[in-house]
Amino acid sequence: MYPGPHAQAHPDRPAIVMANSGDIVGYGELERRSNRLAHLLRAQGLQRLDHFSVFMENHPRYAELCVAGERTGLYYTCINSYLKADELAYILDNSQARVLITSAARLDVAMQALARCPRIERCLVVDAATLPDDPRVIDYAQAVAACPDTPIADQRLGAAMLYSSGTTGRPKGILRPLPDQGPENPLPLMAFLSKLWQAHEGMVHLSPAPLYHAAPLAHLGVVLRNGGTAIVMEHFDPEHYLALVDRHQVTSTQLVPTMFSRMLKLPPEVRSRYRLKSLQIAVHAAAPCPVPVKEQMIDWWGPIIHEYYGATEGLGFTACDSAEWLAHRGSVGRVLLGDLHILDDNMQPAPRGVPGEVWFKTASPFEYFNDPERTRQARSADGSMSTVGDVGYVDDDGFLYLTDRSTFMIISGGVNIYPQECENLLITHPQVADAAVFGVPNDDLGEEVKAVVQLMPGTPATPETAAALIAFCGEHLAHMKCPRSVDFIDQMPRLPTGKLYKKPLRDQYWAGHQSRIL
Repeated sequence: MYPGPHAQAHPDRPAIVMANSGDIVGYGELERRSNRLAHLLRAQGLQRLDHFSVFMENHPRYAELCVAGERTGLYYTCINSYLKADELAYILDNSQARVLITSAARLDVAMQALARCPRIERCLVVDAATLPDDPRVIDYAQAVAACPDTPIADQRLGAAMLYSSGTTGRPKGILRPLPDQGPENPLPLMAFLSKLWQAHEGMVHLSPAPLYHAAPLAHLGVVLRNGGTAIVMEHFDPEHYLALVDRHQVTSTQLVPTMFSRMLKLPPEVRSRYRLKSLQIAVHAAAPCPVPVKEQMIDWWGPIIHEYYGATEGLGFTACDSAEWLAHRGSVGRVLLGDLHILDDNMQPAPRGVPGEVWFKTASPFEYFNDPERTRQARSADGSMSTVGDVGYVDDDGFLYLTDRSTFMIISGGVNIYPQECENLLITHPQVADAAVFGVPNDDLGEEVKAVVQLMPGTPATPETAAALIAFCGEHLAHMKCPRSVDFIDQMPRLPTGKLYKKPLRDQYWAGHQSRIL
């Protein structure tokens, strides 16, 4: 994430456009702002390989914070802006951050977390009219105003150290080794992503998701290193998204499957109102896309939709940088089978078409920060392969299908059941807005399949509706994969990135029981 030569060649070209406010940050302004923060971080004593954190909603100044980290040799951790104080404090402490940058909108939570984080030396606050009485807290604009807007003398390459979403347990930091080189030379991962995502100068990218998440942040970095313009949505709204594609003639975008589903549920007359022909590529990540949803999107948008693997941990592509992907109806992508292995619980190859854990030849070294045991679990014994816990299979044509996460596997009567298949089916039912499937206690079988469903408006949450949904599953799935019961919920706990926060849902049913899954 380094504007570099584009700031010199095209200082007035928009680098960032905020979708709601219309605020524009040009390349020259981005260069000057990030240089000022780089000087401030050095003045604070941060040197190469030190850490700072960003706790902020999508904001016009978000990019400059990351660019400053990338040109000072620092690790910067962008934190989920919806976290509570205890969750924020955990990541601040675990990441060993010395500086926190937050916004007025998130200041109350940040101050509660700071009380538990003595390692934080300075908290910089953007847009605050007043500041709390804490010597560590200072106004961001005032602090950087006194700093030069030229590059620091010792520019070195920095990188994001992001945390997993914590949907299956406590968040984990994913750290990549940083070579001692200038910021104009990106990590090989960024060059790979630029090629994979068909980046080019002058591209117009629409980013509808929170920038603290791996895929949107990586896309922003690719856009800036290629001299493009990023349209950043403060919040996702399906119709507003389509209007932005039309208005800005967007050429690339990155979404999550939930966003596809919400656009597909718009009335046809609304969807047809907007021109989408400028789109050249649409990448989706964060979770496997249900086959019917992908088929409908390709029928609507054409063959521009690309899905990629590895967005479940940190900066995406944790273990598959050498794989090349080709979009295909209902599949995740064609893979280089020499680099990919589907293994059973004994680390032996699973038969073709049989699900197993997905392992890849390690092409981009990484480790879980301060967690050698978790790092060991993610690597094969000889260190040649890595996994992020996804489950899938390869068909006879060489296409990989992601079916679930290993941590969500249900063991019922000794049979392994992966709930993603049932979730993907339920979401296609016209009365279902969202769905989660997981295992709950069963005295006889150990676990049984439970579905929790968010219904479409106007659909009654009755036993008759539950029975109809169970019958619907039975028409398409083997009996053992179908839910034995269905509960209803007003709003599914999804992260703003679209990821389903399944653990708290599941934990409610395991209260008082010894859970098999940690």
